[in-house]
Amino acid sequence: MINEQIRDKEVRLIGSDGEQLGIMSAKEAMKLAEQAELDLVKIAPNAKPPVCKIIDYGKYRYELARKEKEAKKKQKTVEIKEIRLSPNIEANDLNTKVNAAKKFIAKGNKVKITLRFRGREMAHIAHSKHILDDFAAEMEEVAVVEKAPKQEGRSISMVLAEKR
Repeated sequence: MINEQIRDKEVRLIGSDGEQLGIMSAKEAMKLAEQAELDLVKIAPNAKPPVCKIIDYGKYRYELARKEKEAKKKQKTVEIKEIRLSPNIEANDLNTKVNAAKKFIAKGNKVKITLRFRGREMAHIAHSKHILDDFAAEMEEVAVVEKAPKQEGRSISMVLAEKR
């Protein structure tokens, strides 16, 4: 809220150069802001009493927008890439999938490895768990198992994340 929108009886006022001017009525604070030819802006509405500052409102909004933009630039989104395997995968095919997973990890993504079972393969789930263990062993120099292998319906999946 700015200027006349501030309806509080008392406010804690901070001057344009950052010094504390103390607690006063909103009308007095408004007069001081007008004398300085600046705006009275409520910067901490939840405080008791609310904190107001005498500043140029346009400049204040510009600074806030710039800070938000900087924060967005610095944040990194982590995607989860999925690699699907079948229980009767050959060693060479598994190595190809491991190399793909290493590329994903190198780019900073997490990798979800899914071992899918179809039809009669469902009867041999216990014999196929070693495939995920082998995959994790191949990846252990660049990644750690973030979520252990877990059976979900017709598949077993685990999540690998970059080693810190």
